[in-house]
Order: sequence, then C-alpha cells, then structure tokens
Amino acid sequence: MSEELLKVENLEVQFKSGSAITKAVNGVSFTLNRRENIGIVGESGSGKSVTATSLLRLIPSPPGKISGGAIHFDGKDLLKLSEKEMKSIRGNEISMIFQDPLTSLNPVFTVGDQIIESIKTHQKVSKKEAKIKAIEMLKLVGIPAPEKRINMYPHEFSGGMRQRVMIAIALSCNPKLLIADEPTTALDVTVQAQILDLMKRLQDEFNTAIIMITHDLGVVWELCDKVLVMYAGNVVEYGTVKEIYDQPKHPYTWGLLDSQITESVSEDQPLTTIPGSPPDLRQEITGCPFAARCAYAQDVCFTNKPKMTEVGENHYAACHFQTKENRLDRKEKTAHDRAIVTS
Repeated sequence: MSEELLKVENLEVQFKSGSAITKAVNGVSFTLNRRENIGIVGESGSGKSVTATSLLRLIPSPPGKISGGAIHFDGKDLLKLSEKEMKSIRGNEISMIFQDPLTSLNPVFTVGDQIIESIKTHQKVSKKEAKIKAIEMLKLVGIPAPEKRINMYPHEFSGGMRQRVMIAIALSCNPKLLIADEPTTALDVTVQAQILDLMKRLQDEFNTAIIMITHDLGVVWELCDKVLVMYAGNVVEYGTVKEIYDQPKHPYTWGLLDSQITESVSEDQPLTTIPGSPPDLRQEITGCPFAARCAYAQDVCFTNKPKMTEVGENHYAACHFQTKENRLDRKEKTAHDRAIVTS
C-alpha cells in the first residue's frame, strides 16, 4: 500500500474586503500518496490556486486567511507550524512552479544565481558546490550548454526554456511534493508535451509527488493518477482519473469533459459550453453551488447542499442524484420539458 504524504481536511480559506467576506475555498478535502499525482481542475475562480498556495501558507494576510481545516504533510500539521518552520519546508520539502515564469524569475539576476540561491538556502553547501549542482539541474531539465546558460538572464530564454529553469529551481532540493500551477498554459502544444514528458521523467528520478493545477483535462489524463474537480470553492467530484473520465457523476464534470476539443469535433462545429456564470462567493450559498447552471437541478438542489458520498471505487461526488438510473430519468425528463417549452 502506498504511504500517505499529504492529507487535507475541510480546508477553508476566505478573503475580506470591507464588510464582505469571500469564501474562496470551502471544505476541501483530499489525500495524496508518495510519488502520486493529482490534478485539480475547474474554471477560473474555482479555488484551485488558492488551495495550492494554502499548502505553503502563502495566502496574503490581510486580506486572506486560512479560516479552518487541517493540512497534514509527512506527519506534520502545517497550520500549526511557526513561520520559521514553514520557511524550512518551502522550497525544500514542498516546491511550486508558477504559471508565468517570466514574472516568477527575478529579471536582474542570472538564472544561475537564482538556482544557486535556492540550493544554498536549504542545503549546507558552498557556493562552488551549489553552482555545480545548478549546472547539473539545468542539464537535467534539457537546457543545452548549461555551463554557458547559467550566466544568462531570464529574458534571454524562450518561454519553454524559462519554464524548464523554474522546474530546475523547484527540484534543486529534491522536494517530496511539487505543486505545478498551470505550468504549460502559456506554451504552444509541442512545448507543453515536452514539459509534461520532462515532469514525468524527473518524477521517476526524484520520487516526487505532484499536484497539477490546470483547466486542461488532457494534461490531467496525461500526467495524473487522481482528479479533484472544484467549483466555486467546493470539491464537487474526486476520484481516480479512469473513474472520472469513464464514469463522471457530477453535471459540472460532464460540462468540463464535453467542452474539451477532441478529434471527433469538426472545425465548423461549435464547442459545448456551460451556460451561466459561477455564483458570487460573497453571498451565502444554501444549496448546491452549481444548481443555477445545472440542467438537471430540482428544488432540493437549491435548498440543501449535497454531501460528498462514495459513488464508485475510490470515487466521490457531491450531487443529490448520483445513481445511473436517476441520471437517465433526469435526462429524459429534462429533454421532455424542453420539448414542451419549445413546441
């Protein structure tokens, strides 16, 4: 049995602006084993990145704060550690790759200086030893002529090469957990594939678990073992990649899957979209957060928030109507009702 590395329980994060409180993350729970990968997916504003930065306790305070829950990492509750203890974990045991490497890398320092600083901060080595390690890391992530490139500045690298530098920095201290926040979004598809292949190869070498924050379900299919589907700060579905791709149980997950570009979609065929907009998280949501956009919602969906319940092997969903029989009945009823309205 795989050893548990990370366990997040009922995580809550909120931001205050004047008298308004935004519940950005609302009761998120999941587990991650060593060398396991999980993808966190959802629309912009669903709480993916806030969940990730909470693990490193990087929520800006004020206006934000972690208002509830627990984060157990490798036997430690991160929410109970001092800031000094957290500094020893950030970059050393948990590293993060951010979405835009150009804004994450310091433009006035060479990439070598930035990798060396990361190594020296967490490891008791000399600057000479750190430089040797930095060159090794650049070579490992596929940057040609690392002995020369180590003295270059971020603006002298292409987008794909800058992302490789970020990966080199993140893995320079051999972390147990790597958080990747949309690491391939700004890259063309060829470079995206190269970065994903690189991450898989390096995972085998460093035995690192990965949390992939993304809106691209294709990336999740390629890299991850589990999927956490978030909507309006809530987890609406959670399970293995195979279970969720083969047997999705939540209408929001259906919408995400249907909106993906596939080989079967012709050039002149419009993509499927999810109608409506996410709810205002400053307002109290009494029922299912997706109810207003769900084609199958009934009265109970607007008044009672569904609990996360088991719907398959290692597969959970938060929906009042999870059985196949109920779903078929609801689809037929909705089609019938629409036919009446349009007739």
